[in-house]
Amino acid sequence: MNPIFDFFLDPYKGRDVFLIILEGIAFFFGIASVVFAKRENILVYPTGLIATVITVYLFYIDALFGDMMMNFYYSVMSIYGWWNWARVKDHEKVVHISRTNKKEKIIGFALFLLTMVVTYTVYRIFGTIISTSNYIDIFTSGIFFTAMWYMANKKLENWTLWIIADVITVPLYASRGWGMLSLQYLIFTVLAVQGYLAWKKNLNKNLQTSLR
Repeated sequence: MNPIFDFFLDPYKGRDVFLIILEGIAFFFGIASVVFAKRENILVYPTGLIATVITVYLFYIDALFGDMMMNFYYSVMSIYGWWNWARVKDHEKVVHISRTNKKEKIIGFALFLLTMVVTYTVYRIFGTIISTSNYIDIFTSGIFFTAMWYMANKKLENWTLWIIADVITVPLYASRGWGMLSLQYLIFTVLAVQGYLAWKKNLNKNLQTSLR
Protein backbone atom coordinates (compact mmCIF):
# COMPACT_ATOMS: atom_id res chain seq x y z
CA MET A 1 0.00 0.00 0.00
CA ASN A 2 1.06 3.60 -0.52
CA PRO A 3 3.29 4.76 2.39
CA ILE A 4 1.09 7.82 2.90
CA PHE A 5 -2.01 5.64 3.33
CA ASP A 6 -0.06 3.33 5.62
CA PHE A 7 0.95 6.32 7.74
CA PHE A 8 -2.66 7.33 8.36
CA LEU A 9 -4.42 3.93 8.34
CA ASP A 10 -2.05 1.53 10.10
CA PRO A 11 -2.92 2.90 13.59
CA TYR A 12 -6.51 1.63 13.12
CA LYS A 13 -5.59 -2.03 12.83
CA GLY A 14 -7.28 -3.75 15.74
CA ARG A 15 -9.08 -0.62 16.96
CA ASP A 16 -12.74 -0.91 17.99
CA VAL A 17 -15.11 -0.03 15.15
CA PHE A 18 -17.21 2.04 17.56
CA LEU A 19 -14.24 4.30 18.33
CA ILE A 20 -13.34 4.62 14.66
CA ILE A 21 -16.91 5.73 13.87
CA LEU A 22 -16.82 8.29 16.68
CA GLU A 23 -13.53 9.64 15.41
CA GLY A 24 -15.04 9.87 11.93
CA ILE A 25 -17.95 11.95 13.27
CA ALA A 26 -15.54 14.21 15.15
CA PHE A 27 -13.47 14.49 11.97
CA PHE A 28 -16.48 15.63 9.92
CA PHE A 29 -17.76 18.19 12.41
CA GLY A 30 -14.25 19.44 13.15
CA ILE A 31 -13.66 20.22 9.48
CA ALA A 32 -17.12 21.81 9.20
CA SER A 33 -16.36 24.00 12.21
CA VAL A 34 -13.19 25.43 10.68
CA VAL A 35 -14.94 26.02 7.35
CA PHE A 36 -17.64 28.00 9.18
CA ALA A 37 -14.97 29.90 11.12
CA LYS A 38 -13.26 30.88 7.87
CA ARG A 39 -16.60 32.27 6.66
CA GLU A 40 -17.17 34.07 10.00
CA ASN A 41 -20.33 31.98 10.41
CA ILE A 42 -21.60 31.40 13.96
CA LEU A 43 -22.21 27.73 13.10
CA VAL A 44 -18.51 27.33 13.88
CA TYR A 45 -19.53 26.85 17.51
CA PRO A 46 -22.31 24.21 17.48
CA THR A 47 -20.37 22.10 14.97
CA GLY A 48 -17.20 22.59 16.97
CA LEU A 49 -18.93 21.55 20.18
CA ILE A 50 -19.99 18.23 18.67
CA ALA A 51 -16.42 17.55 17.58
CA THR A 52 -14.79 18.55 20.87
CA VAL A 53 -17.21 16.65 23.12
CA ILE A 54 -16.63 13.45 21.15
CA THR A 55 -12.89 14.04 21.15
CA VAL A 56 -12.86 14.51 24.92
CA TYR A 57 -14.31 11.02 25.24
CA LEU A 58 -11.88 9.51 22.73
CA PHE A 59 -8.84 11.00 24.45
CA TYR A 60 -10.14 9.84 27.82
CA ILE A 61 -10.37 6.28 26.49
CA ASP A 62 -6.74 6.50 25.30
CA ALA A 63 -5.60 8.19 28.56
CA LEU A 64 -4.35 11.26 26.68
CA PHE A 65 -5.36 13.59 29.47
CA GLY A 66 -3.60 16.71 28.20
CA ASP A 67 -5.42 16.47 24.88
CA MET A 68 -8.62 15.60 26.74
CA MET A 69 -8.40 18.74 28.90
CA MET A 70 -7.61 20.85 25.84
CA ASN A 71 -10.78 19.71 24.11
CA PHE A 72 -12.75 20.27 27.30
CA TYR A 73 -11.42 23.85 27.27
CA TYR A 74 -12.50 24.09 23.63
CA SER A 75 -16.01 23.08 24.59
CA VAL A 76 -16.21 25.73 27.31
CA MET A 77 -14.68 28.39 25.06
CA SER A 78 -17.05 27.43 22.25
CA ILE A 79 -20.00 28.26 24.49
CA TYR A 80 -18.44 31.65 25.29
CA GLY A 81 -17.60 32.30 21.62
CA TRP A 82 -21.12 31.31 20.55
CA TRP A 83 -22.57 33.85 23.00
CA ASN A 84 -20.05 36.54 22.07
CA TRP A 85 -20.51 36.21 18.30
CA ALA A 86 -24.30 36.24 18.73
CA ARG A 87 -24.37 39.54 20.62
CA VAL A 88 -26.25 42.30 18.81
CA LYS A 89 -26.71 45.97 19.69
CA ASP A 90 -28.91 48.31 17.66
CA HIS A 91 -29.29 45.56 15.05
CA GLU A 92 -25.50 45.45 14.59
CA LYS A 93 -23.04 42.75 15.59
CA VAL A 94 -21.10 43.75 18.68
CA VAL A 95 -17.95 41.79 17.85
CA HIS A 96 -16.11 42.44 14.58
CA ILE A 97 -12.88 41.14 13.09
CA SER A 98 -9.93 43.13 14.44
CA ARG A 99 -6.27 42.84 15.42
CA THR A 100 -5.11 42.34 19.00
CA ASN A 101 -3.99 45.39 20.95
CA LYS A 102 -1.19 45.40 23.53
CA LYS A 103 -3.52 44.43 26.39
CA GLU A 104 -4.97 41.51 24.45
CA LYS A 105 -1.49 40.29 23.53
CA ILE A 106 -0.55 40.26 27.22
CA ILE A 107 -3.78 38.41 28.12
CA GLY A 108 -3.12 35.92 25.33
CA PHE A 109 0.41 35.24 26.57
CA ALA A 110 -0.89 34.82 30.12
CA LEU A 111 -3.49 32.30 28.86
CA PHE A 112 -0.73 30.48 26.98
CA LEU A 113 1.38 30.10 30.14
CA LEU A 114 -1.60 29.28 32.37
CA THR A 115 -2.86 26.59 30.00
CA MET A 116 0.56 24.93 29.90
CA VAL A 117 0.73 24.91 33.70
CA VAL A 118 -2.78 23.44 33.99
CA THR A 119 -2.10 20.80 31.33
CA TYR A 120 1.17 19.80 33.01
CA THR A 121 -0.65 19.57 36.36
CA VAL A 122 -3.32 17.32 34.83
CA TYR A 123 -0.62 14.94 33.60
CA ARG A 124 0.92 14.85 37.06
CA ILE A 125 -2.43 14.30 38.79
CA PHE A 126 -3.14 11.28 36.58
CA GLY A 127 0.35 9.96 37.22
CA THR A 128 1.38 10.09 33.56
CA ILE A 129 5.09 9.69 32.83
CA ILE A 130 5.75 12.89 30.88
CA SER A 131 7.68 12.13 27.70
CA THR A 132 8.89 14.44 24.94
CA SER A 133 5.58 14.07 23.07
CA ASN A 134 3.71 15.11 26.23
CA TYR A 135 5.79 18.27 26.51
CA ILE A 136 4.96 19.04 22.89
CA ASP A 137 1.31 18.44 23.75
CA ILE A 138 1.60 20.85 26.70
CA PHE A 139 3.12 23.50 24.42
CA THR A 140 0.49 23.13 21.68
CA SER A 141 -2.27 23.12 24.30
CA GLY A 142 -1.17 26.62 25.31
CA ILE A 143 -1.20 27.79 21.71
CA PHE A 144 -4.56 26.22 20.92
CA PHE A 145 -6.34 27.65 23.95
CA THR A 146 -5.01 31.14 23.24
CA ALA A 147 -6.10 30.77 19.61
CA MET A 148 -9.57 29.72 20.76
CA TRP A 149 -9.87 32.81 22.97
CA TYR A 150 -8.72 35.08 20.15
CA MET A 151 -11.23 33.44 17.79
CA ALA A 152 -14.05 33.91 20.31
CA ASN A 153 -13.22 37.63 20.16
CA LYS A 154 -12.67 37.64 16.37
CA LYS A 155 -9.00 38.55 16.52
CA LEU A 156 -7.10 37.99 13.26
CA GLU A 157 -4.13 36.55 15.13
CA ASN A 158 -6.13 33.46 16.06
CA TRP A 159 -5.36 32.03 12.62
CA THR A 160 -1.61 32.49 13.00
CA LEU A 161 -1.69 30.50 16.23
CA TRP A 162 -3.88 27.78 14.71
CA ILE A 163 -1.43 27.37 11.82
CA ILE A 164 1.59 27.00 14.12
CA ALA A 165 -0.10 24.49 16.43
CA ASP A 166 -1.75 22.54 13.59
CA VAL A 167 1.58 21.98 11.85
CA ILE A 168 3.06 20.61 15.09
CA THR A 169 0.01 18.45 15.83
CA VAL A 170 -0.06 16.53 12.51
CA PRO A 171 2.99 14.32 13.23
CA LEU A 172 2.27 14.32 16.98
CA TYR A 173 -1.17 12.71 16.58
CA ALA A 174 0.04 10.33 13.86
CA SER A 175 2.76 9.04 16.20
CA ARG A 176 0.09 8.35 18.83
CA GLY A 177 -2.05 6.28 16.49
CA TRP A 178 -4.63 8.95 15.66
CA GLY A 179 -4.34 8.75 11.88
CA MET A 180 -7.73 10.31 11.13
CA LEU A 181 -7.21 13.19 13.54
CA SER A 182 -3.70 13.70 12.16
CA LEU A 183 -5.20 14.03 8.68
CA GLN A 184 -7.82 16.36 10.12
CA TYR A 185 -5.14 18.69 11.46
CA LEU A 186 -3.39 18.63 8.10
CA ILE A 187 -6.64 19.85 6.56
CA PHE A 188 -6.99 22.34 9.43
CA THR A 189 -3.62 23.82 8.47
CA VAL A 190 -4.77 24.50 4.91
CA LEU A 191 -8.10 25.91 6.12
CA ALA A 192 -6.35 28.08 8.71
CA VAL A 193 -4.21 29.69 6.00
CA GLN A 194 -7.35 30.32 3.97
CA GLY A 195 -9.10 31.64 7.08
CA TYR A 196 -6.29 34.09 7.78
CA LEU A 197 -6.40 35.42 4.23
CA ALA A 198 -10.22 35.68 4.25
CA TRP A 199 -10.35 37.49 7.61
CA LYS A 200 -7.49 39.81 6.66
CA LYS A 201 -9.29 40.72 3.45
CA ASN A 202 -12.48 41.37 5.44
CA LEU A 203 -10.58 43.49 7.96
CA ASN A 204 -8.87 45.58 5.28
CA LYS A 205 -12.21 46.08 3.52
CA ASN A 206 -13.85 47.30 6.75
CA LEU A 207 -10.94 49.65 7.46
CA GLN A 208 -11.18 51.15 3.98
CA THR A 209 -14.94 51.61 4.42
CA SER A 210 -14.49 53.34 7.80
CA LEU A 211 -11.96 55.76 6.33
CA ARG A 212 -14.34 57.00 3.64
